[in-house]
Amino acid sequence: MSLAGDRVAVVPAPADLAASRPVQPSRANPLLVLIVTGMVVALGSLGFVSVAPNRIVSGKALALWAAVEPGFAALLAALVVALGLSAVIRSLVWRDRLTALTAAALLVACILAAAHAASLAAATSGPIARTSLGAAFWIVTAGAAFALADATGRIFANSLMQSLVAMAVVGALVLLAVSGTLSDLSIAREFANRHDAYWQEVARHLGLVGGALAGALPLGGLLGILALRRPGWRKPLFAMLNLIQTIPSIAFFGLLIGPLSLLAGTLPMLRDLGISGIGAAPAIIALTLYGLLPVARGTYTGLASVPASVIEAARGMGLDERQILLRVSIPLALPILLAALRVVVVQLIGLTVVAALIGAGGLGSFIFQGLGQTATDLILLGALSAIALALAADLALRSLGALLTSGVRA
Repeated sequence: MSLAGDRVAVVPAPADLAASRPVQPSRANPLLVLIVTGMVVALGSLGFVSVAPNRIVSGKALALWAAVEPGFAALLAALVVALGLSAVIRSLVWRDRLTALTAAALLVACILAAAHAASLAAATSGPIARTSLGAAFWIVTAGAAFALADATGRIFANSLMQSLVAMAVVGALVLLAVSGTLSDLSIAREFANRHDAYWQEVARHLGLVGGALAGALPLGGLLGILALRRPGWRKPLFAMLNLIQTIPSIAFFGLLIGPLSLLAGTLPMLRDLGISGIGAAPAIIALTLYGLLPVARGTYTGLASVPASVIEAARGMGLDERQILLRVSIPLALPILLAALRVVVVQLIGLTVVAALIGAGGLGSFIFQGLGQTATDLILLGALSAIALALAADLALRSLGALLTSGVRA
């Protein structure tokens, strides 16, 4: 405030000036516009489902309008239009909220529409008719899932809330599957025909991943600590681990067949334990070696991020090196360590699919059986299950990280 004679001039504060400026309208979300455009093009030019009279004959692609009743098609079109309109809402908050709700509804409605098309095909073409999911279905569902994930990430900064939203959507889809609504889809019939074998392969897949983690986590952690404590060894150590990552997985599995077969033949005790050139043993060894780099790199990066002043303060308090590592360095490096764990778990779940080629089993067995039988839905059963496992592991570890790191910050 300044005085000029008997006139008083009030000089507004910078905050008042900022508050008095008109809020600039937000631009449209270009990524969401692109996604909706892709949905419209896909629904207008590609098949939503493919219907075949049986499992052997190739199916005929049907557009959405020909595959379902008009009411279902109109509902799906209305949701796509609503998703497009949400992209141009000026308020960012309401844009994200409407996008999340519309994308979730579109995702569920798209799956319901495919199930409805399958039930119509079974009613008209007989019980052995097969209805597979078409290109338009995958484009619309993938776009809706991406829009939902993007909007949820903007609305909720907390990973726990994002996980709850994802679990709510997955729960709705599980209820549809359990209720039998999706039973006429070809992929659901493949699952029904292999129900017992499916869960055995899921357990085997998780067992291979768990066995690889049991080796990669302690060994990779020790290598990361060694790289931190021995700077001269750091470059050759990570160069060797990088070299392992460059070896194609199928070639790595093949390279282990000869040495392990020789060992099993020389030492009957190993053969009695189930170790041979094919099966779980070479798969776990190769997967363990693949997991060393992300674990070692994450351990080194996390521990190196701890400030030196904190380490010196801990030493001044009388803590030895082991106590400093367990009580100071690891808790402070926990966010980076958990991020490395997420990376290695998701990587191993994907690589374990290839292990089916050497008789290790797992979800990859359905993929390679489907390739041999030219059964697309059997391929999808294995591939989508592996993707679902990776996404579930990622969400679970993100939520765990949010819980543990919030406790560390507190």
